Amino acid sequence: MFSTIIYFLVALIIYATSELFGVNGPGTSPGWLQSLVLGIGFFLICRLSFRRILNAAKKSVTFQEDRAVSSTISRLSVLALLVFAVNIYVFRLNTAFSHVQLFQKVPTLEALLFLGLFVSYLVMVWHAAYPVQKHLFSRPVSCKQYIFSQLSFALPPLLPWLCLSLFVDLIRFIAYPPLDDLMNGPAGEMIIIMVFMAGIAVFGPVFIKTIWQCRPMEKGLGRSRIEAVCHMAGLRYADILIWDLFAGSMITAGVMGLVGKFRYILVTPALLGSLNDEELAAVILHEIGHVKHWHMLYYLVFFAGFIACNAVLYDPLMLLVLAGATYFPEPVFSGIDISQVHSVLMGAILICFFIVYFRFVFGFFMRNFERQADLYLFRFFPNAFPLIRTFYKIGAISRQDMERPNWHHFSIGQRIRFLEKCQENSALIAHHHRRVRRMIGVAVIGLISVVGFGYHLSYGQFKPGIDNFVTGRLVLEQLKMDPENADLHVVAGDFHYASQNFIQAIAAYESAIGINSNHVHALNNLAWLLATCPVTEIQDPGRALNLAGRAVGLAPQSPFVQDTYAEALFANHRVAEAVSAARKALELARDRQNYYQNQVRRFQRHLER
Repeated sequence: MFSTIIYFLVALIIYATSELFGVNGPGTSPGWLQSLVLGIGFFLICRLSFRRILNAAKKSVTFQEDRAVSSTISRLSVLALLVFAVNIYVFRLNTAFSHVQLFQKVPTLEALLFLGLFVSYLVMVWHAAYPVQKHLFSRPVSCKQYIFSQLSFALPPLLPWLCLSLFVDLIRFIAYPPLDDLMNGPAGEMIIIMVFMAGIAVFGPVFIKTIWQCRPMEKGLGRSRIEAVCHMAGLRYADILIWDLFAGSMITAGVMGLVGKFRYILVTPALLGSLNDEELAAVILHEIGHVKHWHMLYYLVFFAGFIACNAVLYDPLMLLVLAGATYFPEPVFSGIDISQVHSVLMGAILICFFIVYFRFVFGFFMRNFERQADLYLFRFFPNAFPLIRTFYKIGAISRQDMERPNWHHFSIGQRIRFLEKCQENSALIAHHHRRVRRMIGVAVIGLISVVGFGYHLSYGQFKPGIDNFVTGRLVLEQLKMDPENADLHVVAGDFHYASQNFIQAIAAYESAIGINSNHVHALNNLAWLLATCPVTEIQDPGRALNLAGRAVGLAPQSPFVQDTYAEALFANHRVAEAVSAARKALELARDRQNYYQNQVRRFQRHLER
């Protein structure tokens, strides 16, 4: 079920990237019919996939039904993402609502509408899986309960995005300048995001327990047993709740909340009905272990780290996508709207980054945090037998494959074997705690380094270089479509000059002059290059003076043109005239006064020798 959370967030990325490059412009029209046909095809694939599992289970008693169902749901959920992406990128369904005034004022509502489309595909998967999945539950579960449990479990991680998006929509609607200025700045944006994250982390459990339809556990023996364990471990909590996940048939428990006043312990009816006192205490101690080791706080830090990385790397990444698309051979994208190419590339990069971060990095920490929570049992029990027995019961009652791999938990078999090893050698417990602390330290240092590097890319010393590179690539691409544009040739020349490709820069300036012989910037920039080029073989002082003279004749009141003329005079050893031209540039200049003063002093020093 944790995978469903990732699917939802990936769908959100797909929707968001469709707006980046004008894919949903006024000239587009949605492909409703194609989308309908694709949806029907997807529905049929879902039905056939699970029918095959039912048939295979009937034919073979050794068929691993649980693993087959799990892997099929995963594959079809990924296919649902692809179908959703086709609807957004290719069929452009959200162009149908681009002119709806309500969606223009509150864009979050349109995003929710299209997330609803993705939900419909997941519902098709779950509805098709239900006839097979229902046999694996310890209690009767209706189709409605099954689908609702799948959906409600995945919704809470969207809560921070929903609250923040609605807040941004509200700020835009009321047009309050101080908040607008705060939101438009990188520091202000990060502060607001972090405040919302902290607010959701503290108060979110209050809303989540409502979404999950949890109810307070009645007073009695079961509640007393849990309260005794919490008291023994010194855990503060707001309430103990019954969690009717899949109609209460799942044997599981949970804890949520950073602050004791808003912290809740969750237990399912199947858990209470299946475990004895020792086993129930072991499970509750596992959940308390998450609290005592601050795992939920670390999850918040890692999630905030992802947002921070995304915030500082987003703009340079988008610029590089714009520039990178120009490297592909033209036939690759023949007949395809380049804005679609940009959106797909940007979406693919963001999705890959998201999956690698959460599926592998975040998942790695989740697995080791679960193992650390398992070890909390040894603080109160002399051995791990109560928790080991619980794992065997979970495997037997739910008919799970004990060795089934899991990206966010170690398999049941792996967890049992690790507990047995720690029981035999207690030094492994301290070793694992040290390992987790080192992992956290490395992760925090890595996040700080990436965010710092990204900040320099977006707002610091690396930004001009990236901007020049992207501008150059886009200009070169634009020149292919408009080769008679002298301004574009000048910008291309500037790009080559900044890259120290002087021969190509000269060719670009020459092309601009060939198109417009009186193009001041082309004349001026080529004159500067020929007068000051660090490659002496390229220097041509005589021609530089000729070009600079033409430029100053066309724009005598331009300080940078006068400065180039002075440099060309100096290159031709006409130093007194260079001083005079440099003083003229200084008189005309409205900014960069220090530069022009230094130029005058430099030429004067040579004159006085």
